[in-house]
Amino acid sequence: MAEAETSSFSSSSSSSSTLRMSKTKTHRTTPWFEEINGDVLQNILERLPAVWFASATCVSKQWNRVCNRILSRPKLASALSLNPSLDIAVKEVFDKVLSEPIRPHFAIANLGSGFSLIDAFRLITKRLGSSTPLIVSTASGLIGREALTNEFREVKPSSEADDYVEDIDTGIVFTLGYVPGLKVDAIPLLRTAKEPQEVMTDKFVKDIKDYTASVSGCTSPVGIIMFGDPRVDMKPIIDVLDYAMPKETVIVGDERGNFRYRSGNETRNVSGSTKSDAIALTFARDKDKSSGDIQFHVALSNGVSAVGPIYKAASVRVNKPDCTTWLTAKREGDMDILDGQRILDDIYDEMENHTDESPDLYIGVTKRRKYCIESEKMRLITSLALHGVIEGDEEYLYVNGVNIKTGDYFQFYHSDSNFALSSSSDAYVNLKSLKKEVFGGLIFACCGRGESFFGRCNVDSFPLLENFPRVPLAGIFCCGEIGRGPSSLIGESNKEKSAHCCMHVFSTVYLAMSYTSACPEC
Repeated sequence: MAEAETSSFSSSSSSSSTLRMSKTKTHRTTPWFEEINGDVLQNILERLPAVWFASATCVSKQWNRVCNRILSRPKLASALSLNPSLDIAVKEVFDKVLSEPIRPHFAIANLGSGFSLIDAFRLITKRLGSSTPLIVSTASGLIGREALTNEFREVKPSSEADDYVEDIDTGIVFTLGYVPGLKVDAIPLLRTAKEPQEVMTDKFVKDIKDYTASVSGCTSPVGIIMFGDPRVDMKPIIDVLDYAMPKETVIVGDERGNFRYRSGNETRNVSGSTKSDAIALTFARDKDKSSGDIQFHVALSNGVSAVGPIYKAASVRVNKPDCTTWLTAKREGDMDILDGQRILDDIYDEMENHTDESPDLYIGVTKRRKYCIESEKMRLITSLALHGVIEGDEEYLYVNGVNIKTGDYFQFYHSDSNFALSSSSDAYVNLKSLKKEVFGGLIFACCGRGESFFGRCNVDSFPLLENFPRVPLAGIFCCGEIGRGPSSLIGESNKEKSAHCCMHVFSTVYLAMSYTSACPEC
């Protein structure tokens, strides 16, 4: 059609050259691209790669309107590459996610531990540009659809006990998001030598609220995707966020993963001696745009089950350099103080018929703590925190983490593949109940799960993958899963109904992103 328009334009020019030479050139012939039928134009433009599509929006007002119509709905694009070359892997995932029209509002890149975080961050930043909020993190395993084969994979490095898992420690899963109607930015929790973590955590919460208020007119974000530094205890930080945010705000992420980030606001991009303990990709409603309703939904597959009686901490010592706690305890209703060895002997007796070999042990501590942010009135919050058990001797029970107090009640939990399978089925049913248009999903699975845990592949992806087979999905295996949201899909009754839990172990957290059009006919 373009050639026909050009030929017609040339013939007309030849027959009227004398007339045009005798007149001032005030008439402007309509360009050929303005004559293309709207439906035909849309059919052409929606097949363009993202870079060409971006150029097409600048051709004319008509083309810009058609391009906006093509991208009137939110979109998630993701791709996985397991190529052992970082340069080739980055090229493969970029080629895939940019093969269709998309306008990047945020980007997340998760790497295998065999790739350099610094080198990957430089490569991705160079290709993505400077205005898109970006988080690049190192994960314990990758989940996604391969860029070249379109096969959905769950991969992670093998250990001596992993007979099922192929040994893959390189690779990248790259996710690009377009969310019209939302504003997105990466907000860091900064670490300084002068201020204690409590003060910086309060500032972190205030920064999230201030950003949300500046773009949406309220202080409650729709959702937060977080990544924490492995050297930092994230439990008190998440407790403060849980206290400060309304229950509708969804929080998901990786408790312990090395990361680099770039904010859309240059003042948040720290350098030099200032470090970041965590990064929060914050999603807030755009007060200037109404493009339908984007919602975040969280579901949980829990992988631990309770065992033994309830205990009460009798004495507590904190080892700050190792971020561990040493404690003794009493059985609930009993006066005898038990050392670590006696406590563990009782638990192992309870687990005598347990089918899993060498299950991981945790204590779930019910914590009643007072919280306040700045000048707000202090409130009492009850939460459940899971601490990994290290060992026990004739003096103490040793567990990871801090913030356990004398008088706190706790119960033991152990990893349980059968319970995890049952819980995955529950997560599948919960996600199936969503009567909404899901356009994307993210998965945060414990690094202890996967094929070696279940004896078969893709169990952790099953609840999202089976419900939404044509929807872009991406995820990671991590060392501590953050999952917080309205309890309807999470199924917190699996633990203690009275205690709210945001940080999980041996679990998989699912984030489903849904969209409801502002115009029912659209």
